[in-house]
Amino acid sequence: MEKELWKPGNMLYPLPAIMVSCQEKGKKPNIITVAWTGTVCTNPPMVYVSIRPERYSYDIIKKSGEFVVNLTTRELARATDFCGVRSGREVDKFAEMRLTPSESETVLAPGILESPVNIECRVREIQELGSHHMFLAEVTGVRVDKQYMDEKGRFDLSLANPLIYSHGEYFDAGERLGKFGYSVQKPKKERKRREK
Repeated sequence: MEKELWKPGNMLYPLPAIMVSCQEKGKKPNIITVAWTGTVCTNPPMVYVSIRPERYSYDIIKKSGEFVVNLTTRELARATDFCGVRSGREVDKFAEMRLTPSESETVLAPGILESPVNIECRVREIQELGSHHMFLAEVTGVRVDKQYMDEKGRFDLSLANPLIYSHGEYFDAGERLGKFGYSVQKPKKERKRREK
């Protein structure tokens, strides 16, 4: 197998394609699509989103100190793309994409009702890193759509066909290949024998 060396760049793909909703008090809410995002910490639960300072949502999030991460699905693919290429300075993205603002429990910014998961976040710190500034935020609440609960009462996001982003293209997450730890898990027959 032969490889070639490229100049430094972001090749960490795929990534979740999320819609981030935000709102300043007394103003209309807005949505920005973000792929530069991820988990930072379990306890306390923390996430980050990285946004260019020239984006309309940047100042909204900086001033309000909060936002909502909305996970996306195959059904939300068009809205996800639209909210990433159109500016909230020019268009009401909720209205244009027929998305429903849903009241959050812990922040002013609304979630997106059509999203299977709304993660309410409060900004702890902003790191000015270069082309993007990173909003490091603590998760203050999570709302999940009950239709994605499985027969055992567990939330199963795979039922929603989650959307991912890879090098300029969107994909749904596809089929489940295994769960965490499956590579070292004993076969069922052996487990049952050991339990007797």
